[in-house]
Amino acid sequence: MSVRKIACLGVMLLVISVRLADAQQAERKVYRIGVLRSYTPSVFATRNEAFHQGLHDLGYVEGKNILIEYRYAEGRLDRLPQLAAELVHLKVDVIVTGGNQATLAAKQATSTIPIVAGSAGDLVRLGVVASLAHPGGNVTGSTGISPDLSGKRLGILKEVLPKASRVAIISHREREASRDQEEVARAETATRALGITIQPVQVEAPAEFQNAYATIRKDHADALIIIQNSFTFVHSKQLFELAAKSRLPSMCEGSLWTENGCLMSYGPDLPSQYRRAAVFVDKILKGAKPADLPVEQPTKFDLIINLKTAKQVGLTIPPNVLAHADKVIR
Repeated sequence: MSVRKIACLGVMLLVISVRLADAQQAERKVYRIGVLRSYTPSVFATRNEAFHQGLHDLGYVEGKNILIEYRYAEGRLDRLPQLAAELVHLKVDVIVTGGNQATLAAKQATSTIPIVAGSAGDLVRLGVVASLAHPGGNVTGSTGISPDLSGKRLGILKEVLPKASRVAIISHREREASRDQEEVARAETATRALGITIQPVQVEAPAEFQNAYATIRKDHADALIIIQNSFTFVHSKQLFELAAKSRLPSMCEGSLWTENGCLMSYGPDLPSQYRRAAVFVDKILKGAKPADLPVEQPTKFDLIINLKTAKQVGLTIPPNVLAHADKVIR
């Protein structure tokens, strides 16, 4: 064998060994995932479990090929920017958020680290993606927004309360005001076919709750919808206690609300969205860009009914509605 051939063979073997070393290093790489939450670990327990299961199903094992850095604001939303900055300082490979405020804080903290919204509101209106189909930046994930949700919630209320003609909607005067106004507008559109009048009620502080409910009772509302945002969630137990005392049936957006005392909730199945968050993370870790991953809208929705609250407000849930419930709290 000539010297030239031997040299070429040596170069080829060197290239192969380098590539094998790179591949082995990639296999051994431990990815660091940042998780940013607005509230407590207990609030996100089922969603965290679903996210972990999704990662496990894709071959990720914590402590082996991934490390997860959790940051919880514990309901103090003013802490989110600091917590997001901590994750950026740790140079995590991707940040997974929950809700509008956490997603916005993460986006404001970095324009380069990929961000996956486990579930959030209107990401376009929030200003973190250009469009659902083409996010165009470093944010993608799942939205909890679906155009017909307001109509579906009102339809369920009408099944439970066939004679209902007036429904009050409580929203926050300032917090995420544009989103709240949009929800009210969607509800007003949906009520036209149901023979229901919407009564918007805005609050800004817990001190206003008593007067708000007094106004609702005075105007003879038959039921109540509470629009989900960070303010109403933090004070949800107080809001539902007052609703029960006023014997007002209530409708909300998700399971955490019914667990806190809402009569019924109808909204996206959050655990399934957080399992999908793991899929987004996997794609990004394998080289996909958030800008090229379309934001997903919910496809599975849960109806949850709290029979304890039904008893408190003196209401019997029709059997046909109970039969369609995904979960009943007794």
